[in-house]
Amino acid sequence: MCSLIISFIISLSITPLIIKLYKKHNWLDDPAKNHHAKVTHSKSVPRGGGLVIFLAVLITSIFFLKFDRYLIAIFLGSIVLSVVGVLDDIYDLSPYWRLLSGLLASLIVVGAGIGIAYVSNPLGPGVIHLDQPQLQFYLFGEQRSIWILSSLFAVFFIMWNMNIINWSKGVDGQLPGFVTVACLFIAVLANSFHDAPSQFNVAHLALIVAGAYAGLFCWNFYPQKIMPGYGAGSLAGYFLSVLAILSGAKVATTLMVLAIPTADGVFSILRRILAGKSPFWGDRGHLHHKLIDNFGWGKRRISIFYIFTSFILGFLSLFLDTNGKIISILIVSLFVFAFLIYNKLKKS
Repeated sequence: MCSLIISFIISLSITPLIIKLYKKHNWLDDPAKNHHAKVTHSKSVPRGGGLVIFLAVLITSIFFLKFDRYLIAIFLGSIVLSVVGVLDDIYDLSPYWRLLSGLLASLIVVGAGIGIAYVSNPLGPGVIHLDQPQLQFYLFGEQRSIWILSSLFAVFFIMWNMNIINWSKGVDGQLPGFVTVACLFIAVLANSFHDAPSQFNVAHLALIVAGAYAGLFCWNFYPQKIMPGYGAGSLAGYFLSVLAILSGAKVATTLMVLAIPTADGVFSILRRILAGKSPFWGDRGHLHHKLIDNFGWGKRRISIFYIFTSFILGFLSLFLDTNGKIISILIVSLFVFAFLIYNKLKKS
């Protein structure tokens, strides 16, 4: 718990410095210049949240965690995302460059040996092993192997969450709020799992990430003084995915806690593809947009809604088996799909 508090204090303290830095250089998201339909803010705000999260997690980890090759790989990947995040804050990079940076970060951690060796079997007892087939080769005089299915699934899982979570940051306090909750539940799960390959304490890292996002939340909650930006959005999915993998491949649990952002993301991808558009270009069709435009919800209300639902789903996930989690995810997805389809039909 001490690591959570220290991370929170560091994040809370350095955020004003990042805000000052961005304002000094005029690195602001100005709605008068940025006319994208997805924009919900009305005043110029610095992004920069990714820099806050990276620094808070790194500084706290130096004091509380034992660095091994896994943790080094995790931070190498986070450096990639943070650098691209800052560049995106300043230059508004193409989503395809952001996608490539996410792929690189995913490959770094998977290449270090962080993979999903198995998942629970939803159709019966036991697990589904992903350690076959293997690609054997020699490197630096030693025989090495790549678990093909395990690596591919891990890369997909990490990249999926990076993008889906990043899309749910449209209003003040939304993303850092539910990400903090998700990290806390992963910390609980990691604390009960003792077979992680890493030498550092996975539960402590989850608490550190939770503290960093909680600190950012205080400055991002309405009225926001700083925005998460691509940096904090991608780092959220990145850290949550890696923590879930290291906690014993808690894929279903993670997806359940993130059920609403995930369902919103799936619907957005399908909607854009059916409309003949790129699934990677943003629009004003997300759940939080519909709650604002069609139901008049305020930004505080939407943020609290995401936090509350993530907490309820996370709490339920502690008591459900894999089948129960899958059913819960499907039920939440159906509700979100029905709501978004209703709003689309109502608009037309």
